[in-house]
Amino acid sequence: ISHMTMKGGRESSSFESGELSSYASEEMHYNFSDKKKFITWRKLWIFLAKAEKALGLPITDAQIAEMESHAEDIDFAMAAEEERKLRHDVMAHVHTFAHCCPTAAPIIHLGATSCYVGDNTDLIALRDGFNILLPKLARVIDRLANFAEEYADLPTLGFTHFQPAQLTTVGKRACLWLQDLVMDVRNLERARDDLRFRGVKGTTGTQASFLQLFQGDHDKVEELDKMVTEMAGFKKAYLVTGQTYSRKVDVDCLATLTRLGASVHKICTDICLLANLKEIEEPFEKEQIGSSAMPYKMHAERSCSLARHLIALMADPLQTASGQWLERTLDDSANRRISLPESFLTADIILSTLQNITEGLVVYPKVIERHIHHELPFMATENNIMAIVKAGGNRQECHEKIRVLSQEAAAVVKQEGGDNDLLVRIQRDPYFAPILGQLDALLDPKTFIGRAPQQVKTFLAEEVRPLLEPYKANMDVKVELVL
Repeated sequence: ISHMTMKGGRESSSFESGELSSYASEEMHYNFSDKKKFITWRKLWIFLAKAEKALGLPITDAQIAEMESHAEDIDFAMAAEEERKLRHDVMAHVHTFAHCCPTAAPIIHLGATSCYVGDNTDLIALRDGFNILLPKLARVIDRLANFAEEYADLPTLGFTHFQPAQLTTVGKRACLWLQDLVMDVRNLERARDDLRFRGVKGTTGTQASFLQLFQGDHDKVEELDKMVTEMAGFKKAYLVTGQTYSRKVDVDCLATLTRLGASVHKICTDICLLANLKEIEEPFEKEQIGSSAMPYKMHAERSCSLARHLIALMADPLQTASGQWLERTLDDSANRRISLPESFLTADIILSTLQNITEGLVVYPKVIERHIHHELPFMATENNIMAIVKAGGNRQECHEKIRVLSQEAAAVVKQEGGDNDLLVRIQRDPYFAPILGQLDALLDPKTFIGRAPQQVKTFLAEEVRPLLEPYKANMDVKVELVL
């Protein structure tokens, strides 16, 4: 972690934290930067002054105009010096703002406490963070939906506990990934839309200082809270708070990101497994250099690594929320400066990486076909038995014949390292002569995929495409990854 701990420190337009500083987008960096934070503080002071003036406090248009004209020209060196002297980040910035706004100085931060700017700014950053992530997640879903549609009919081995199982299709498997991501979109939207503003609540949440400012007029204090909330772009404020908004809000937000991390980890693990089988590979950049032992090793493993970090970060807000004392304690402060930005930055990286992967997934149908033919004779035994029965044979007798031949073929595969020759053994056995002409049809992979293609079509039409409608304007954005 670099300057996160320097609350009023040097000017920075980006949040920096180890690996995250290399990979996250500029917009997410800026969302959690010192520069945006302190500009937002000034905007909140302006909102407060405007609302207090509108409700009758002696604040002039000139004071507000002066504040607005200096909203973004922050003297970071002065702020750092003030913080060194005062040991208080908010007061350091009040003094720094007042220095360039001498006329407005008496009314800056009037009636407010530090959490007025601190907590409300965090809520704005959480909301804006979700708004950055959602279009990125929508693009990943769009790319995967196109992939699923293209390969809806391509048979492939299904796997249960990574053992060959009944066939599915490449597109149907992609829909399993999509279903998790569709749930994540809904969760992110819900978490964003459930956010409220802390608003104007005072030192312990009772609004006592504002009630005093307005000489006991409860209606004006309520209106003040409502006006500032609306200026900040929120529909509602929390009706009750302590000095801070409930840290359960952070739990809800990061839990949503954690679930996204789990989805991405599962998808990228599947891609790694399929790459090992040489059935599917993620795109390889022209100038990219992979591991010397595994030159195809690329972005999926990075995503898994960062997704694990995202999942692990969930412990922070849970412990913070459970450890709050009465109206508040200060042991949440440093932790939240790390855990909140890192969660959003990590989510940002894994979505950009996953978009890159899903835009260029490479499928190798011949390898997939070879794997199917290696396993399909074992899976087709029931079809062969039913064909023999229809031709007048006995089910139990046929079952025993196929059981013996299957064991012989399995021995060739497992003990000799040879190919599955069950089909050849069936063709050579006179018992199966009545169905020899049907064998090709009985072993057609497309007869083993059930309704997978129809499921893909229905799922994309009913659940995926409608979900993407609000994000159409952002759908063509490309990503360039730092390798």
